[in-house]
Amino acid sequence: MIGESQYTEDNIRSLDWKEHIRMRPGMYIGKLGDGSSPDDGIYILVKEVIDNSIDEFVMGAGKTIEVTIRDKTVTVRDYGRGIPLGKVVDVVSKMNTGGKYDSVAFKKSVGLNGVGTKACNALSTYFRVESVRDGERKVAEFSAGNLVEDFPIESTTNRKGTKVVFTPDDVIFKNFKFRNEYVEKLLKNYCYLNTGLTILFNGEKFYSENGLKDLLDENIGEEDKLYPIVHLKDDDIEIALTHSKTQYSEEYHSFVNGQNTTQGGTHLSAFREAIVRTIKEFYNKSFEAADVRKSIVSAISIKVMEPVFESQTKTKLGSTEMGGGHPTVRTFINDFIKTKLDNYLHKNPESAEALLRKILQAERERKDLSGIRKLARERAKKASLHNKKLRDCRVHLTDTKKERYLESTLFITEGDSASGSITKSRDVNTQAVFSLRGKPLNSYGMPKKIVYENEEFNLLQAALDIEDGLENLRYNNIVIATDADVDGMHIRLLLITFFLQFFPELIKDRHVYILQTPLFRVRNKKETIYCYSEEERVAAIEKLKPKPEITRFKGLGEISPDEFKNFIGDDMRLDPLMLDKGMSIEEMLSFYMGKNTPERQKFIINNLKVELDVVED
Repeated sequence: MIGESQYTEDNIRSLDWKEHIRMRPGMYIGKLGDGSSPDDGIYILVKEVIDNSIDEFVMGAGKTIEVTIRDKTVTVRDYGRGIPLGKVVDVVSKMNTGGKYDSVAFKKSVGLNGVGTKACNALSTYFRVESVRDGERKVAEFSAGNLVEDFPIESTTNRKGTKVVFTPDDVIFKNFKFRNEYVEKLLKNYCYLNTGLTILFNGEKFYSENGLKDLLDENIGEEDKLYPIVHLKDDDIEIALTHSKTQYSEEYHSFVNGQNTTQGGTHLSAFREAIVRTIKEFYNKSFEAADVRKSIVSAISIKVMEPVFESQTKTKLGSTEMGGGHPTVRTFINDFIKTKLDNYLHKNPESAEALLRKILQAERERKDLSGIRKLARERAKKASLHNKKLRDCRVHLTDTKKERYLESTLFITEGDSASGSITKSRDVNTQAVFSLRGKPLNSYGMPKKIVYENEEFNLLQAALDIEDGLENLRYNNIVIATDADVDGMHIRLLLITFFLQFFPELIKDRHVYILQTPLFRVRNKKETIYCYSEEERVAAIEKLKPKPEITRFKGLGEISPDEFKNFIGDDMRLDPLMLDKGMSIEEMLSFYMGKNTPERQKFIINNLKVELDVVED
């Protein structure tokens, strides 16, 4: 047959462990990314190394872990038992090698398969492991998983423990940058889950005395708590919960064996069910589950023998069994909450009364909105069939290919020209486009029904599928893609207000980003440079002497689809939206979006003066 390809023994290849990891990194660390998202691969590498140090602490060895990040190099030092010196090289470079196959040594370990550190080794241009035990030290150095230097064992006066230093490979993680905010959240979670553990990050100390109670205190202001945080714990389980006075949706933080299961799993489903069942029985009322859970802010941590996760990145628990003689995960959690939460409500009548008022209020609001919600859902369903507001992609949370959900992205654009450029340039498998019509409303201070009455808000909510919380969120990344002019900035601000007002957990959980697109194109016959700032423009002109052609992009619609592929592909620049812990959401929205025009005007003038002073200097 003409054109038929040959298939012989020469086509069969056997990859060694490091080749397979480097060729298929997504199988081991999820998406790659550049560090703009908390689930990007570079943070998974950090986590996999620290997990081993955490396991040492859990086993009673070493109360302090030191983490430093300088430029693009990470150092993790613990004071645990240290890797057995004769196995240092094998532990970081041989598959199916590690101490966690021994359930006696590591009873309820974070990492079970010994893959994480090896993936970090294979995906780093520089990887160094050092172990100290009984006055002796062993060091080995690698590059891309290849052993470069195997130092002999030598005497030392250093404290026992393990030290790992690595630099992620910038060929695999293109243009990557560590964001301290993401690393800090990871480290704080470790401390919440391991009371008594001290982690030093670039010299800053993280420590927790009250476990998950401290986590909730970090995430909800004192003035926004409906009642004091309920904090309950026992062997293998800990929970903390309260209800927010202002937040509309549900917020959950879930953990298994110290792993932040951001996509939940069997334990989170059981937790949500058990809370509703216990509260309904306590009040002897047949409340709707949504009314009970509305505005809840909560956390759960359980410990499972040899847990089964749905992916190597361990973001969703699949186990149904607890192990260790316990009943199923569902029964274990339900029995604990039924006893402990019921007792708490009996002993704290003020909290019980406040909770009852909140549930009844949610019930009234739901009934008031029922007609509007039904019409809005029908309108959204009808609109999605024959309008061009949403140009969907092929990968969603409910699809069978869940491993690609982390890459799923919705671009929110302004106008037909910008959405047209992005639509023609996008990856149709993972990138969707939602086109706004005009400027959204300033939703600050408005009731929830405005989301259903306003067509733009209603269709956006339907596109994201977040009416009943984030459990069915269809896109992991929500990217606001507006022009870099005054109108674009205003639309961006109004969208952020909408999310903060009605769906703050989208921002709290780091799902919302701003797309950075170039302001200038500087080129000559040999090279083209896209510039995202005035400083980059000046540097590009200097590089492309004598006199290059300079184009100023005024809007996204002016950029051709062929060029746009550069800006939403491998080289996409995203700025994550992050909340300032020093100001509550209500305070922030009141100041920036409220009716305090004179105060805000004064703030703008003062800060504008600072900017001008900087330029003049």
